[in-house]
Amino acid sequence: MELIDTHCHLTFEPLDAEVDAVLERSRAAGVTSWITVGTNLQDSIKAAEFAGRFGNLYTAVGVHPHDAKDVTADTLAELRRLAEDVKVVAIGETGLDFHYNFSKQPDQLRVFAAQLKLARELNLPVVIHSRNAFDETMEVLEQHGSGLRGVVFHCFSGSPEQTQRVLERGYYISFTGVVTFKNAERARQAAKLIPLERLMIETDCPYMSPEPMRKQKVNEPALMIHTAKFLAELKGMDLAEFAAAVTATSKVFFGLPSPANDPL
Repeated sequence: MELIDTHCHLTFEPLDAEVDAVLERSRAAGVTSWITVGTNLQDSIKAAEFAGRFGNLYTAVGVHPHDAKDVTADTLAELRRLAEDVKVVAIGETGLDFHYNFSKQPDQLRVFAAQLKLARELNLPVVIHSRNAFDETMEVLEQHGSGLRGVVFHCFSGSPEQTQRVLERGYYISFTGVVTFKNAERARQAAKLIPLERLMIETDCPYMSPEPMRKQKVNEPALMIHTAKFLAELKGMDLAEFAAAVTATSKVFFGLPSPANDPL
């Protein structure tokens, strides 16, 4: 069985200090490829360095809305330089977070639009973070997202109505272990609506360990197998069949090679 953790943060503590062991445990669990996602310029640089060290480890480079206030033209130029590497497979995570508002909303909007432009120019897909800002996120994508190679809403917890809007736009949706939580019925209803050719899974580790591993405070890619089993059952599918389908979707979206053709 082959699974891809399409959104993890291997550069975050404490995973970064034991990344070799983390990936070894992941492979043993059947999660054999990973995309570690940048959240600011320095984190993106570190993520790209990690991707250069391991086969089947890729990265997305970008600036999270929390850090939008710090983005300059030089930041965007450096992201462009990083994105020229063959192991960089997406721009992100980018988007809007109106829950915390660690950066002012005008800054978030400015930086989101700029990263969409960068993704379009580089022909890379975009990884979207959207919290308490669904309508605004969709509006920015409507205004600035024309011609994008692909868009995925990561860590999705939207309503069935929002799910339909995302699917109608041709976008993709990715679920974390949150979908396994007892209070996540809305996410489960959304997951039932999503065809396998638009569905991906992730950990967003080191956060949000899935059931039945929630007591393990530090999430890691190996635990994504529990999310995969849960969603396979929700879809009424055999785990191997489900894993093959979402892995194929992930490879198409991110343009990933087969393991035999991995550049490292």
